[in-house]
Amino acid sequence: MILEAADVHKRFDTPGGPIDVLRGVDLAVAAGETVAVVGESGSGKSTLLSLLAGLDAPSRGAVRIEGRDLAALGESELAALRGRSMGIVFQQFHLMGGLTALENVSLPLELQDVGGAESRARDALAQVGLADRATHLPSRLSGGECQRVALARALVVEPALLLADEPSGSLDEKTGDAVNALLFDLVARRSTALVLVTHSDRLSAACDRRLRLTGGRLVEGDAAC
Repeated sequence: MILEAADVHKRFDTPGGPIDVLRGVDLAVAAGETVAVVGESGSGKSTLLSLLAGLDAPSRGAVRIEGRDLAALGESELAALRGRSMGIVFQQFHLMGGLTALENVSLPLELQDVGGAESRARDALAQVGLADRATHLPSRLSGGECQRVALARALVVEPALLLADEPSGSLDEKTGDAVNALLFDLVARRSTALVLVTHSDRLSAACDRRLRLTGGRLVEGDAAC
């Protein structure tokens, strides 16, 4: 399995007392599998994705990527694992405003000191249809173009696992549909495992499995079409 979560709990301490957002999540995702996580706002979907990415730690339980327990890794080891094996796409793009599209896509490779970073980044931009936007800053790109740059950046390292948090949530329907189609095409071509958090029934139906986060646990949802 590429990704395994076992009995994952997450508790937040607040002035009003502790809040248990996740209450024993179990999840296993195989290579090339696409999984949608749906649920009401505030159900903990983004919290779960953050734990799967190693951006936060569970209060209890374990998350393993390619068999490695994230809790057992130091910060540098965790960063290296994320850089090598994971891609993350956020709803709000999170591009570096002072860097061009090409520089944004090159950045994960350069942080790992990978050779040929610029050439690989150009290829990635071409795959998302933005070869002619390589020198543009994010401020000169549309929302859909920014999200395609973010997608290229996430996939340029050829990760085993892609995590996506409402990747088309800030886009209009037509642009969002185009970005989503591109997302599924790219992960299928690369046999990349995908865990997708979304409110969209149509988007979740495109995945191999649909899981609902409710009451702090994941339960099987409707089968994909």
